[in-house]
Amino acid sequence: MKTKILILAAMSFTIVGFSQKSELKAADKALKAGDATAAKSALESASSLIEAADEKTKTLYYFLKGKTYAELAKKGDIKDFDEAATSFNKVVDLEEKSGKSKYTDETQQRIEVLVPDLVNAAVEDNNNKMFKEAGEKLYLSYRLSPKDTSYLYYASSSAVNGGHYEDALKYYDELKTVGYDGGGIKYTAVNVESGEVEEMDKLQRDLMVKSGSYSDPKDEKIPSKKAEIVKNMALIYSQLGQDDKALEAYEVARADNPNDVNLILNHANLFYKLGDKDKFKILMAEASSLAPENADLQYNIGVINMEQGNIEEARIAYKKALEIKPDYINAYLNLSTTYVNEGNGLIDEMNDLSMSRKRADLDRYDALKQEKDDLFVVASKVLEDALKSNADSQAILSQLKNIYGALGDDENFMRIKGLLKE
Repeated sequence: MKTKILILAAMSFTIVGFSQKSELKAADKALKAGDATAAKSALESASSLIEAADEKTKTLYYFLKGKTYAELAKKGDIKDFDEAATSFNKVVDLEEKSGKSKYTDETQQRIEVLVPDLVNAAVEDNNNKMFKEAGEKLYLSYRLSPKDTSYLYYASSSAVNGGHYEDALKYYDELKTVGYDGGGIKYTAVNVESGEVEEMDKLQRDLMVKSGSYSDPKDEKIPSKKAEIVKNMALIYSQLGQDDKALEAYEVARADNPNDVNLILNHANLFYKLGDKDKFKILMAEASSLAPENADLQYNIGVINMEQGNIEEARIAYKKALEIKPDYINAYLNLSTTYVNEGNGLIDEMNDLSMSRKRADLDRYDALKQEKDDLFVVASKVLEDALKSNADSQAILSQLKNIYGALGDDENFMRIKGLLKE
């Protein structure tokens, strides 16, 4: 009786093995017929017992699975790309362990084809503002082709663009781990026939120029992206409320780029957020000393001070920006706004006093109203000066009209309204 049971068990094992091979043949046949969906169905039927199969059957299974999902991935689904990549890598691993290479060469070729498909799908996702999906596909491209670390860099950029900061940090961390620099030299030359500038490697470019089919060779230095990466990590840490990590990242970034003014400004802003106003002022002064003739820097210093409520410091910075660049529209607008905002800050107290009949309260109301109006007049004078070099600026005219309206200055209100192209 025991013998019969053993025979039945052996027969059962044989049937399972035969079933797997039958399903793999069905999958192969479906792929050759261009029916990846049918191939997927056949492979799913074989999947439950594949890990118990012999190495030859197992390798064939993952090879067919890689091919199947590579076909399905052409529709752009990251899950299909991931299945294809995982399966192809499994084939390579299995054959490395067994010392055989029946499928390895073709598998490597298919991986090389899969990468541009992934990148193209990522580009389309970015164009459609599907930034998370784009980042995932670019990251998978990097996993399939680790030498192309730029895919990892662009994955992080996509994640940042979509506000997927946790993903971006993961990609940035890996970039740091692999020592990504991103700098180098771009070699270009002009195609004589088309007149277009084309990029290529140095050897090819030099040969093309010698042949006469290309001209005007140029070597363009591409700056390192290390500072940008660390700076972005610091900004993300700050955005996520991980201020200790943000400070650490800024220290690293500034050690490599001590004269990066924007880096200093971001670092200063974080200190202000943490309540360290002394450090904030030191860094702001450092940034200003590094680029005293940079109007944009002075404007940015004004913006940061304005956001932090440091009105006088903001005004000083905006005025410096205007000394450097007398037609700086945004500096005029923001400088004017500091006076308007200060005036508006008095309105709540005025409203409270307006309900009172006490002589002292009424006198206080009149004093506050005069103070508010004086601030609005200063704001209007700033913009009138701005019109001398920006006569057609609709932004300046619009803000000026609103100020005169608030002052009840009908004559100037109508004058400015006539200048507006409404």
